[in-house]
Amino acid sequence: MSFTSNHRAAFAANPDQSRGRIHDEPPNGRRSPFRRDCDRIIHSTAFRRLAYKTQVFVFHEGDHYRSRLTHSLEVAQIARSLARALGLDEDLAEALALAHDLGHPPFGHAGERALDEALKGFGGFDHNAQALRIVTDLERRYAGFDGLNLTWETLEGLVKHNGPLTDRAGHGIGRYAEHGVPAAILAYSKIQDLELWSFASAEAQVAALSDDIAYDAHDIDDGLRADLFTLDDTAAVPIIDDILRDIDAAFPNIEPNRRVHETVRALITRMIEDVIAETARRVAAHRPSLAELRKAAGPLIAFSPAMQKADAAIKGFLHPWMYDHERVMRVMRDAERVVRDLFAHYAATPADLPAEWGEGIDAADAGSRARRIADYIAGMTDRYAQIEHAKYFAGTPELR
Repeated sequence: MSFTSNHRAAFAANPDQSRGRIHDEPPNGRRSPFRRDCDRIIHSTAFRRLAYKTQVFVFHEGDHYRSRLTHSLEVAQIARSLARALGLDEDLAEALALAHDLGHPPFGHAGERALDEALKGFGGFDHNAQALRIVTDLERRYAGFDGLNLTWETLEGLVKHNGPLTDRAGHGIGRYAEHGVPAAILAYSKIQDLELWSFASAEAQVAALSDDIAYDAHDIDDGLRADLFTLDDTAAVPIIDDILRDIDAAFPNIEPNRRVHETVRALITRMIEDVIAETARRVAAHRPSLAELRKAAGPLIAFSPAMQKADAAIKGFLHPWMYDHERVMRVMRDAERVVRDLFAHYAATPADLPAEWGEGIDAADAGSRARRIADYIAGMTDRYAQIEHAKYFAGTPELR
């Protein structure tokens, strides 16, 4: 049975030609390999835990702020829209969008910083590498294998959605130029070559840009809800100023709340339409096949130069007004302490780890022990990390 669409682009991933899974499984006549990957991610424990993991605000600061789960769902919606418009495989784009944050520990980047410091002598902590570990090893759901046994295309996109990790010689590039590619990624790529030097599929590139679009639009929404800035403050960003002018001209007496939602909606629409137009321009210029797309010097799916500047301007606004705001930074400093304390406690008293995490720890292998502890903490939700901290420490911060 063929799962390809008549409107599939020449450079789209083809589920009928997937490179397969590391453990052979019989095909499913009703679901494509990529659809099965998407469904497995949705049903995974790690995905459910995203409901109580920090995006920017910890979960009990308010019911309406984004969590890692709601952010991932919003990224998936944008990715499906882009994939449909570009003739790509929607299931693969959705799977990658849903999986892109699986490796994040509790408390967002604050938790990642704390774990990275704790593992400084053992290769550090990288959320993309952790996501790969989750879907290839740490999820224990199936009788025949560890992990989720996802297709090569999904694993490749999960690791490389932001671009190649190495040059042809295997040297780390970009964010991995200084310290090299995480050991977990290198180790897995020896088992199933993920071609770390090449670009991932167009669907993976779509997922990466969808993440940017969702971040930009919805962090503005959350920042406004938290009263960190006003909508008129955001008019300092040219694209938002332009959107606000259009909204105010069309709806001069609009309610403030509706004005916010119209702004966020219009921003998402403009960014999606820009990606579609820029990709169409690049396709017309190069007409690449999937193989050529992987070997290209740059991504095929991209913002236009003008939208790249707008994206940078939005992030430039959000950093001082939101991410680096003292209210947010104070909570994140406390959150880092929670993770640091937990790691130090389990390192000193591994008997306090749950039985399934403590079994088989080699007391003589400090690196293996540290990684096991980090795996356990990284899987915690915000609230569970606080509950565990309160068991062993007085004065657990409220994080609000």
